[in-house]
Amino acid sequence: MSYLINSSEIIQTIEMIDQQHLDVRTVTMGINLLDCASDSVDTCSARIYDKICRKAEKLVETGCAIEQEFGIPIVNKRISVSPISLVAAACRTEDYVPLAGALDRAAKAVGVNFIGGFSALAHKGFTESDLKLIRSIPRALTETDLVCSSVNVASTRAGINMDAVALMGRIIKETAALGPLGCAKLVVFANAVEDNPFMAGAFHGVGEPECVINVGVSGPGVVAHALRSCQGQPFDVVAETVKKTAFKITRMGQLVAQEASRRLGVPFGVVDLSLAPTPAVGDSVAEILEIMGLEKCGGHGTTAALALLNDAVKKGGVMASSHVGGLSGAFIPVSEDAGMISAVEAGALGIDKLEAMTCVCSVGLDMIAVPGDTPAETLSALIADEAAIGVVNNKTTAVRVIPAAGKTVGDRVDFGGLLGSAPVMPLHEGSAAEFIARGGRIPAPLHSLKN
Repeated sequence: MSYLINSSEIIQTIEMIDQQHLDVRTVTMGINLLDCASDSVDTCSARIYDKICRKAEKLVETGCAIEQEFGIPIVNKRISVSPISLVAAACRTEDYVPLAGALDRAAKAVGVNFIGGFSALAHKGFTESDLKLIRSIPRALTETDLVCSSVNVASTRAGINMDAVALMGRIIKETAALGPLGCAKLVVFANAVEDNPFMAGAFHGVGEPECVINVGVSGPGVVAHALRSCQGQPFDVVAETVKKTAFKITRMGQLVAQEASRRLGVPFGVVDLSLAPTPAVGDSVAEILEIMGLEKCGGHGTTAALALLNDAVKKGGVMASSHVGGLSGAFIPVSEDAGMISAVEAGALGIDKLEAMTCVCSVGLDMIAVPGDTPAETLSALIADEAAIGVVNNKTTAVRVIPAAGKTVGDRVDFGGLLGSAPVMPLHEGSAAEFIARGGRIPAPLHSLKN
C-alpha cells in the first residue's frame, strides 16, 4: 500500500528541517569482518582495511547525494564492524592496538565520521581475546581519532559479570589518564543490541548480514515544537502528539534508509528512532520534558514525563516502519543536551535522578563528566547499578562516563562538536571497593528463564 503525501505534509517537513533541527543523525553501514581472521596481526589488519575500503567506498558519496537531492540533512556517515575480539581471536599477539589503527585508517580513507566495533562481549565470562582487546582499549582510543569501543558486561539471560565490571572501572581510569576524548568513545553495556547505528556503542552483530544499512533519525526539536501546541492539554493529548510526530520523523528516516540501501546495493536493516539531542539550543530532550510542565528537568515528575515520551516515540515509530531496531527511544546524554547541562548547573539534576531516568529511557548514564580523582571501584559500582537496571528490566543500559583529569565538581570539560561540553558532576563518597572486590557473577533474574 502506498503512502500518499499531501502538500501540507511537505510544508510541515520543510519547516521541521529548516526551523526545528530535524535531521537524519546517521547512516551507518554494518560490515562483517569475521572472514578477515588470521594468526598474523599484520595480515588481519590488512584484510580489515581492504574490506572496509571495498564495502564502504561509496558510503559517504551516496549519503551526500541523498542529502542534496532530498534536502534532508544527514549529519553523520558511519561504519560498524564485527566485534574485534571475535575477528582477532586467532591473532598471535597480546596487543590489539594495530587492529584499531587499521580501523582508523580505513575510516579516514572512506571519509566517515566514526567507526564502531572495537568491542568485546563479556557478559558471561572472558575469552583470552576479550581480555586482550579490553586491555588494549586505553591506547587504542587514544592513538586513533575515529575508533569507538564498547564492552557488554551483562545480559538478562546471563546476569552481570562482576569481574568485567571491575575491570572496566580500571580501564576507564587508564583511558582518562591519557585524555578525555578516549572515554567519550567508550561505552559499557548491559543487553547490547546488534544493530545500533549510534556511536559510541555501535557494532555489527554476529546475527547480522554480510553488510547492512542502518539509519538513526533524530528530532527532539520537532517534538518540542509539536508539544507547544498542546499546552495545558491532558497527557492523552501529549502522548498522541508525540506519536504522530514520531511517525513523521520515522517515515523520513525510512525513506533515506531505503534509498541508501538501493543505491549502495546493500540490504536495509533498521531505522533507529531514538531522540538524540545535540548541544544546539532547541534540540534538547530536557526541553521537551519542561514543555510538559516541569519547571526544570530533574525535578519530581521528570521520570514520569520521560516514560511517556519514550513510549510514545516507540509507538509512533513502529507504525511508520516495519523494521524499527537499534535502541529506539530517548537519549539523555548530559554533555550533548543544552537543557541537561542547564539543569545540572542549576542543581536540579544529579546522578541519582539520572539513574532513575535510565529505568524508562533508551540507554543509560551517558556523557557524564565526574571528578578526575574518582576511584576505579566507584566507576565500577556505577556500571554495576546501570547493568542491574538493564538486566532486571530486560532493556539496554549503558555507561559512558569521563573522569576529568585535574578537574573537580563545578568545572567543565569541553569535547567539541556533537559531543558538546559537560559540567563535572559529584558522585557519592562512600567506598564500593569491598563490594567490587568480590568478583564473580550476579545471577540472572528469575524472569530470564523464559524457555
